[in-house]
Amino acid sequence: MAAGCADHTMPVAQLPEIDTNNPLLAEWNTPHETPPFDRIRVSDYEPAFDAAIAVSRAEIDAIVNNPAKPTFNNTIVALDRQGRLLSRVEGIFFNLLEADATPEMQQVAENVQPKLTALSNDISLNPQLFERVKAVYEHPGWFLSKEDKKLLEEIYNGFVRSGANLSDEDKELYRQYSTELSELSLRFSRNVLAATNAFTINITDPAQVAELPDFVRDGMAAEAKARGEQGWTVTLQAPSYIPFMEYSTNRELKEKLWRANSSLCLGGEFDNTENIERMVNLRLKIANLLGYPTYADYVLADRMAENAQTVNAFLGELLARTKEYAVKDYNTIGEYARSQGFEGEVMPWDMAYYSEKYRHEKYELNEELVKPYLQLDSVKRGVFLLANKLYGLNFTPNPEVPVYHPEVTAYDVTDKDGRFLAELYLDFFPRATKRGGAWETEFRSVSIVEGHETRPLVSLVMNFTKPTDTTPSLLTFSEFETFLHEFGHALHAILSEGEHESISGTHVYQDFVELPSQIMENWATEKEFLDLWAVNYKTGEPIPADLIAKIVAAENYQAAYFNVRQVAYALNDMAWHSIDKPFEGDVELFERTAMAPSQILPVVDGAAMSPAFSHIFAGGYAAGYYGYKWAEVLAADAFSLFKEKGIFNPEVAEAFRREILSKGGHEHPMTLYVNFRGHKPETKALIEKMGLEKSSEK
Repeated sequence: MAAGCADHTMPVAQLPEIDTNNPLLAEWNTPHETPPFDRIRVSDYEPAFDAAIAVSRAEIDAIVNNPAKPTFNNTIVALDRQGRLLSRVEGIFFNLLEADATPEMQQVAENVQPKLTALSNDISLNPQLFERVKAVYEHPGWFLSKEDKKLLEEIYNGFVRSGANLSDEDKELYRQYSTELSELSLRFSRNVLAATNAFTINITDPAQVAELPDFVRDGMAAEAKARGEQGWTVTLQAPSYIPFMEYSTNRELKEKLWRANSSLCLGGEFDNTENIERMVNLRLKIANLLGYPTYADYVLADRMAENAQTVNAFLGELLARTKEYAVKDYNTIGEYARSQGFEGEVMPWDMAYYSEKYRHEKYELNEELVKPYLQLDSVKRGVFLLANKLYGLNFTPNPEVPVYHPEVTAYDVTDKDGRFLAELYLDFFPRATKRGGAWETEFRSVSIVEGHETRPLVSLVMNFTKPTDTTPSLLTFSEFETFLHEFGHALHAILSEGEHESISGTHVYQDFVELPSQIMENWATEKEFLDLWAVNYKTGEPIPADLIAKIVAAENYQAAYFNVRQVAYALNDMAWHSIDKPFEGDVELFERTAMAPSQILPVVDGAAMSPAFSHIFAGGYAAGYYGYKWAEVLAADAFSLFKEKGIFNPEVAEAFRREILSKGGHEHPMTLYVNFRGHKPETKALIEKMGLEKSSEK
């Protein structure tokens, strides 16, 4: 019997009574069954979690106690569908915890996290449940589709990787370790947010901000006003920190700001060093329990790269082919700084200023020249237009859809034939309760249950500079690329098709998930794309051809330097998760040793990235940060087909949609990639894209 057909052996759960007055638990009579954010209160979350956990337990009990012989439908499909109510509550709560982390929300997280970890462990370590899964895995039947087979494989491996084959004693240890890890991850994240918000520099002397561009000074004035301060305030939030470092001539303040940013959570009130030690040691214990020598080996067994040797060789090759050029990049800035009267060694807090100044002189280009053409509303129109030209998508604001913050806007996304594909939420500006950075997330993914298709609810969360009384929100070119990057993730979710939620959309191997996002960045420097929408927000004049030419010429400015920096982050990540005995020591020294092969800038004592490296200690990227560079290789190789056939070529776009975006995790990512591109990716594609080596094939 094929999945999705009527199956009279499907388990029937005896569900506990649900409080339908709780908006998280009630039926959503909203457009496209979107969350009723306007009705949800913080006090609703804990009761909703408790109820949803109880429902999930009842659903698991029904599968376990089903007297019928285990089948793909009554065990595997039932497992994939169980917990939908809990997924709904989790999808809202944990996404808002990132975007609107009030103290009350953080307290709820601390209260519910142990319960969620306990449930996860009770499911993955349930011997009767695993026996049913194992029975289907060993005798799957002949009727399964590729998607069904992948679901079966993922669920079985998920049990094994979560300790299903462990002894009772080791299962108890696994529970302890994973529970503590989830608590430590929350603590780590909370410390980073608190430390970031705790540090500011307030300037009251107009002379100290006189040389700053208007957009920087206006932003600092708005920040000061919002805090009830006089003058101008700079913070560690990227839209404030980066422009100040790029344009301020006050070296003393820049050093102070850089040291604060580079020692975030390294000692002091929000210290994370002890959390790091406990986390890496717990991860090692889990890996050892499951038969792996290191946590990296455990993680990478379930990735496109497959093992640590492949990752280390990949990073080593990238470093070997780019470090020489990266050193030249640094030396060039040093020579330029000295030509400007600078004396001594160029330190990390000097790099942004002299790099930006040299870029302006070399290419006659700086952010001030580009930003007027990157008004946020225009960029948004351009990004939507790109999705329309490639995939026929349309984006229509829907004011009837409730949103979780007044600054958020919801859009109905429809296909060329009018079919509703997804709801897209856009949340652009910084808040004290929002973590830094930019990300795509989903409140719900695609699924089909008993013939009813549920479409995704997708959110893009950014930290772009807010508009002021005198200036609209203007993006830097880097922020424009960030928008395209996160929008690529959104397309992966929006265009996903499939029956099983857990292997659809962005639910793919972590070193593959960045392909749809990285490839989108390539359009940022394409004149044919920019000409369609980029105009000066003051005059309405189209972006000049010579400015586009300068942007293209500057595309690979310091490409080697930034590549080596990303490799350094990945080396640090791999080092923390390649320990084969418990870590006891100095976090700063460990990190410095790990990143030594990639070191270019002078070493500064009292600085370390690890205590605020949320990606690997609170964001699910442990032994996975290399995936960004891995995906850059995939994206460079994939985009070269668009360059060859045309950047809006409908056949190439349709193939990318069909083989990559719509498939999610239905097949192994290398299979999907080769189906699209016709060959496996090679590192040389990225090296050539950076302009460091030219292809001999002309």
